Amino acid sequence: MASADSNDSPDPYTTIEVAGLLGMAVRSVQLMVDRGELEAWKTPGGHRRISRASVERWLASRHAGIRPGAETGTTAPRGAARRGPRVLLIEDSVHYQNLVRLLLSQKFPQVELHIADEGFAGLAMAGQLQPEVLLVDILLPGIDGATLITSLRSHAQFKHSRLIVITSLDEGQREPYSFALAGVPVVHKPQLVAELPGLLAEALGTQAGAAPPSP
Repeated sequence: MASADSNDSPDPYTTIEVAGLLGMAVRSVQLMVDRGELEAWKTPGGHRRISRASVERWLASRHAGIRPGAETGTTAPRGAARRGPRVLLIEDSVHYQNLVRLLLSQKFPQVELHIADEGFAGLAMAGQLQPEVLLVDILLPGIDGATLITSLRSHAQFKHSRLIVITSLDEGQREPYSFALAGVPVVHKPQLVAELPGLLAEALGTQAGAAPPSP
């Protein structure tokens, strides 16, 4: 973290402002600073300030290749009206990204699927997209899934998003994460094809393959 004397960045952000901008908890932003992902310094009064340029670079790097609206063939072009409910998958395995994409294209063709391959990018995309459903793995790079899930469940911004956890961990292996998973539907990855469509249909309020209810 840079010192106040070495940073002349104009109009820096506060930690709270960055948290609001990225749709994250303040603690998540603090961790990003500690890891050097954002440039920050402290004022003489001890208040943390974050470089605007570093926030813009972080957003640009995380959104490169995962532009909202680019994940399914049913998604409306940029600037067009939304065609259906949004589902955000936060999953680093390309295999399971493709499997979920295939399931949704077959069972829920009206859904817009968006994908983030690590936790911090997922938090940022969730804040921007406000998806109806969040599909989250437990084991993620960047920020562990339990911390991510806790942040999503505690943040008022996501109170209208339904959460479904997908994981390769069996019940015994999930025990350390029980504090984050209480009351959340969990799909064991070997059962993904059998179990996810029903849970997703319930979360979306539709039957698999049915059109979404009229507004």
